[in-house]
Amino acid sequence: MDINGYLAYINAPWGRLFYRLVWRNLAFTSKKILDFGSGFGVTANHLAKCNDVTAVEPNKELLEHRICGNHYEQIIGSIDNLRRMDANRFDVILCHNVLEYIENRADLIAEFYRLLKNDGILSIVKHNKNGKILHKAVFENNMDEAMALLHGEDALSQNFGTIHAYEIEDLQDCIAERFSLDNVYGIRTFYGIQPNSFKLEPDWEERMFKLECAVESEPVFTNVAFFQHLILKRK
Repeated sequence: MDINGYLAYINAPWGRLFYRLVWRNLAFTSKKILDFGSGFGVTANHLAKCNDVTAVEPNKELLEHRICGNHYEQIIGSIDNLRRMDANRFDVILCHNVLEYIENRADLIAEFYRLLKNDGILSIVKHNKNGKILHKAVFENNMDEAMALLHGEDALSQNFGTIHAYEIEDLQDCIAERFSLDNVYGIRTFYGIQPNSFKLEPDWEERMFKLECAVESEPVFTNVAFFQHLILKRK
C-alpha cells in the first residue's frame, strides 16, 4: 500500500473534489453514522461536525495518519466488530470503496441491514468499469489495459492493489429483500480524463464541481463516471 501516495491524493485538488462530491449527497444532521472502512477518517471527521459517528478501519497503518479534528469513535477492526454491535443502532452506514477489496460482500451487506434502523440509509461508493476503461484509454493512453478491462480482467489501484470491480446488478442478490436503490450519482465523470495540468488552475476546482454536480444524476453520465455513489434505503 502506498500511504504517501494516498495522502498526496486526498490533499490534491482532484482528491478534495472527490470528497466534496460524495459529501454533497450526505447532508446529515444529528444522525448516528457508521463509516465502515474509514481509511484516514476524512469523511468520518467531516460528518462528525453534526453527527454521532463511529468509524471502523482494519488497517493500522492508515490510522497512524487519521484525521480527527472533530470527535468520533474510532475502532480498529472489521466485520467481526460489527457482529458485536446491537441491532438497529445506526441511521446511516457508509461503505465507500470497500466492497471491491473483500470476498464476503453478501455477509457484510447482511450485517449492515441488521445494524440499520428501519428506513436507514446505506451509502456505497464503488468503482465503475466503464469509467475505468475511459480513464485507461484517454487519460493514461493505455489501450492494452483498457482492452483487458473490457475483457473482464481486474484493475489495479495505485494505492490499494487489485480492484475486484462489480456492477450494480451484481449486488441484487444481496440487497433485493433488504434495500431499495433510491439514487445513483456519478463521481469523477469529467475530471478523471483531464490532464492534471488543468487541475492546478486557480478556479478549476469550483468550475469542475459545478459541472460534475450538473450531470451527477443523468444516466448517460453516471454510466461512464469513474465512481458511482449508490444511496440505498433499508426496507
